[in-house]
Amino acid sequence: MYIPNSEINLPDNDTIVWKYMDLSKFLDMLLCRQLFMSRSDKFEDQYEGTFSEPTYEELKKLSENNQEFLNYHKHHRKNVVINSWHINEYESFAMWQIFTKNNEGLAIQSTIGRLQEALGPENRYNQYIGAVKYIDYKKEYVPLDNPFFPFLFKRKSFQYEREVRIISDLSDQNTYINEGVKTNVDIKKMIDKIYIHPKSENWYKNLVIQLMQQLGFDFEIEKSDLESDIFV
Repeated sequence: MYIPNSEINLPDNDTIVWKYMDLSKFLDMLLCRQLFMSRSDKFEDQYEGTFSEPTYEELKKLSENNQEFLNYHKHHRKNVVINSWHINEYESFAMWQIFTKNNEGLAIQSTIGRLQEALGPENRYNQYIGAVKYIDYKKEYVPLDNPFFPFLFKRKSFQYEREVRIISDLSDQNTYINEGVKTNVDIKKMIDKIYIHPKSENWYKNLVIQLMQQLGFDFEIEKSDLESDIFV
């Protein structure tokens, strides 16, 4: 489901989203039929799930006589898990560079609507979809009226990510989360098309096709055209 608040710009169901990954992670996802959701405080960005400076100052005032209020926000990050996707109508050269290596990665193409259907109502975790908003953390506020907001705002330096997130708060699960958790997903509903790394060899595409057939999937698989022939 979407996070219902006007502060977040939510894409419509037809919006195309991408996930770039290596083959081992992709196969693990197919075999388990699960998505991996990372613990929010394990991301490389140390500001992940934190508040902007103006919001933090407001938080300190609100917690002057209630230290637990501030402590809750400090520890909340350990209970929130995230799965990230990239919004783009087309492939992103930058995303290939960042999330794949050795010219052997691949990209899943989906849509917001497909993600919603694939997560389904029977999942054991409550999941929410929201688009990340990029702000100046020294000047702009992160709203306090929704516990998910700290995880849907990031610094402007990360605008290139164009990120949409699947988020779960596992505070009521009474379980220790190490690096993250896996959540059930309908793989066939989630994946629209698969793109093979633009610099990969033909044998790699054939390997992916063969693996899909052996696992009983018939996704459309294409070689990325970012490295297609130049017309002079």
